[in-house]
Amino acid sequence: MANSLLTIDMITRKSLEVLENNLVITRNVNRQYDDSFAVQGAKIGSTLRIRLPDRALVTDGAALQVQDDNEQFTTLTVGSQKHIGINFTSAELTMQLDDFAERVLKPRISQLAASIDADVCNSFLSIGNSVGTPGSTPSTSAVLLAAQQKLNEAAAVMSPRYATVNPAANAGLVEGLKGLFNPTDTISKQFKNGMMGMGVLGYEEINMSQSIKQFTTGSRTATGGTTSAAVTVEGATTIAITGAGAAGVVKAGDVFTVADCYAVNPQTRESTGSLFQFVAVADVTLSGAGAGNVTVAPMYSAGQALATMLSLPATGKAIVFIGAASSQYPQNLVYHKDAITFATADLLMPQGVDMASRQVHNGISMRIVRQYDINNDRMPCRIDVLYGFSTIRPQMAVRMWG
Repeated sequence: MANSLLTIDMITRKSLEVLENNLVITRNVNRQYDDSFAVQGAKIGSTLRIRLPDRALVTDGAALQVQDDNEQFTTLTVGSQKHIGINFTSAELTMQLDDFAERVLKPRISQLAASIDADVCNSFLSIGNSVGTPGSTPSTSAVLLAAQQKLNEAAAVMSPRYATVNPAANAGLVEGLKGLFNPTDTISKQFKNGMMGMGVLGYEEINMSQSIKQFTTGSRTATGGTTSAAVTVEGATTIAITGAGAAGVVKAGDVFTVADCYAVNPQTRESTGSLFQFVAVADVTLSGAGAGNVTVAPMYSAGQALATMLSLPATGKAIVFIGAASSQYPQNLVYHKDAITFATADLLMPQGVDMASRQVHNGISMRIVRQYDINNDRMPCRIDVLYGFSTIRPQMAVRMWG
């Protein structure tokens, strides 16, 4: 009896399964699929509009106080098209699907997954909440619980919460937490595979990823800077600073605090007792006096529906940056699933090729195309994913400095 050939649809579906199984951080974020491009085919640079929850003030007394809608929107740009080339022969199409995946698909698609994960790990650049000591590998339950505290103060939903750490932090945490009272099966799994695993200290999963990014801080001084002007307008996005190092640079992703500027719980709008942690969203070159205007996310005081801090930064307040100047630190990530959104869209399906298929699985759209190259007498095949990502709720994520 003749072997039946694997079809391109079967291969594409299996490729999607392999891709998803090899993703780490991307597997545990909000994944949205936009089918609006399914007919025409999406293009790099297409944008998706994402609605954020409405926020309003609670008022006292019997008299009705109607408030305008504060519904917020953000856009996510589908700006990355990644592909990997692969070849398979007609003989290999007669294999069992699992054997084909193990021999042909996994070696290449695992690299595609790592590349996508590395992109999504750049989400840290828009996250200000920070725990850990720069230059010190996380190795105790205290740093994991401190991250949970940040999420709780930001009123993040309790579940599901995840942590993705680099190999050094994974090793440090497994070693540091081995003496705690844990279920026997959890300790057994940690001993066998060297991973933190699932259901630890309130986290759905604590995963290890080699794709965690290293962040190089700006050449600004860590301390000595002050605010040079008060922020007086609600929703303002710049903070004027001075004395932060002659001709230094504040890098996008640099985190700093301003004295007496405290974070608030977004539900009660009361101080959390912790200084608000700002994150620069663009590079700024400081003047000879170490002065410049640092761009941050919109700032709102406690009297506003969109409150982020108790009061706006005042004049002459001390600024402290996290991390020494021009130093490199790992940026492990702790996050609620809805803090980061990863979206894919359908790519154009070409006509007149040897094989082509497009499949969607668990919010990921993938296209595979194979064509005959008459010039070189080959059958090249490409696997493509068109995607974008955005940290749409940065307050629901935390950077764990290593």
